[in-house]
Amino acid sequence: MTLLVKSQSQRGIVAAIAGYLADRGCNIAESAQFNDFDTNQFFMRVSFIRETGVSEEEIVSGFVDIGSQFGMIYSFHGDLKPMKVAIMVSRFGHCLNDLLYRWRIGALPIEITAVISNHFDYQKLVVNHDLPFHCIPVTAQNKRDAEARIMQIVEASDTELVVLARYMQILSDEMCARMSGRIINIHHSFLPSFKGANPYKQAYQRGVKLIGATAHYVTDDLDEGPIIEQDTARVTHAQSPEDYVSIGRDVEKQGSRVGSPRPCTSSSFYR
Repeated sequence: MTLLVKSQSQRGIVAAIAGYLADRGCNIAESAQFNDFDTNQFFMRVSFIRETGVSEEEIVSGFVDIGSQFGMIYSFHGDLKPMKVAIMVSRFGHCLNDLLYRWRIGALPIEITAVISNHFDYQKLVVNHDLPFHCIPVTAQNKRDAEARIMQIVEASDTELVVLARYMQILSDEMCARMSGRIINIHHSFLPSFKGANPYKQAYQRGVKLIGATAHYVTDDLDEGPIIEQDTARVTHAQSPEDYVSIGRDVEKQGSRVGSPRPCTSSSFYR
């Protein structure tokens, strides 16, 4: 199981959690914690093994007192229940292909609830994987209705996380707020440089020697959400903007499989 914790920074939190788990026959396999001194927030992620037969329900229900004592926002996640993920894509399918392949071979422990696109390009690919495909065109005139349909799909399937795998539409502030902490984007740039459209062209024009990709949480501030993971590739003056795009696609695929982070609401939360 995994426990995620967020609270005000204070003495005794780590000891209380470790003692609680030990008293219930649990062995901590991995633990990471972080104090954000700018906000006085504490974040912790603990993976543990139940070794004496205590049930998940007992672990969860018994933690209430400690959670209240330290004013925690916390959640438990069972290891045997994969996260429910919806993937959204437009017309660049390299990230989608990589995600589907790794899901199919069991390398990515998620349950794909739906693939949503504003085009029909990948309908056959998705259907051949026995997954639901939804084409929802988006225009300036129907954007509100289109996002309402997307939310219906997300809520009806109990989707926990939405991955924008090169989905080339800007989500409304309302949808970002409603899904706060539950949407991640694979952006084809090493943020915060070259936000928005055509980042590789921008990079080429600036003469940069490193390009990259960023996986980040989506907020109503375009391409400014908390960063989860980044990677880079070296380029030279001899390469064209088209070469940048080709190289960048390989980097973007790395960003598309940063794992299956649990939803959170802070850039400092361990995922």
